[in-house]
This record gives sequence, structure tokens and C-alpha cells, in this order.
Amino acid sequence: MHPLFHPLFTQFVTYFNEHEDYFECHEVLEEYWKEIAPKDKTHPLTALILLATGMYHWRRDNLSGAERSLSKSIDRIQVNEESAFFEGIHIHHVVKNIQHALECVHQKKSFEPFQIQIVSQDLKDAIDTQPPIIPLTGDHLIHKHMLRDRSEILKAREEKRRNRH
Repeated sequence: MHPLFHPLFTQFVTYFNEHEDYFECHEVLEEYWKEIAPKDKTHPLTALILLATGMYHWRRDNLSGAERSLSKSIDRIQVNEESAFFEGIHIHHVVKNIQHALECVHQKKSFEPFQIQIVSQDLKDAIDTQPPIIPLTGDHLIHKHMLRDRSEILKAREEKRRNRH
């Protein structure tokens, strides 16, 4: 299977393009990244994770976080430009959109979403055949990290802390 047809990647594209749910974009791509290259911080998927993180920060008016994440995203894309993880998407168009987003962030302009342009019909078909995703709106979308149930995360952190001692 081509890496872009992985269900977590197609979910990422749906969350990004159709729902603008950048928090969930980060979550599904991080899960995919941890499956295939968990320690490789320069892996091509990290560029897209950083893109989603930057968009999430920008929409929430965290301009310094947006700038940091979007800049790192461009750097990682450039390092991995020929990667199979960027086949099927118009990566140069993505970079231009990120550069525009960075200009807007520097000028303190309002959030402007953009879409990841898909150039592979097979990838479009894979995205179209995945199960539907229920969209979120309002605060549940914009402030998702603050409104989610974090009990499992906190439990895992505590367990990890205990195991270090």
C-alpha cells in the first residue's frame, strides 16, 4: 500500500480540507508517524503535523506558536521534498499556502484556512471511500485541546513518571 492510502493519512486530509479540524489532523498523523518512524523528528509526516499545529495555533490567535510551527513545517517539507509521503498532493502549492499563512501571521491578519490540493485520483478515491467523519463547530473545534477528556493522558504521564523512579 502506498503510504498516502493509509487510513490515518486519508483521515488527515479529510480533517484538514473538509472540516478544518487541525487538532484532529495532528492527532491522526501523529498516530501514523508513531507507527512507522516514532523517533524520526525529520520524517515527512512531521512536516504535515507541524502544518496542522500551526493552523490550529493561528486560528486561536497564538501567533508565536503559529509562526514557529509553520516555519518548521516548511523546513521539513524542503528537506523531504521528494518523499513518497508527498506524492499525490501538490506539495509546492502547500508550501506557497504556508508561506502566505506566515505572511498573514506576521501581519497579525485574521485566520485564513486553505486546502491541501490532491493531484492523485487514486488518493481522491481513497479519501472519498473512507467512513464519514462528523464535523465539530464553534468552541469544540477551535479550543479542542482544552475541552477534551485528558484522564488517559494524565494517567499515562503519571505511570511514566513512577517508572522513572
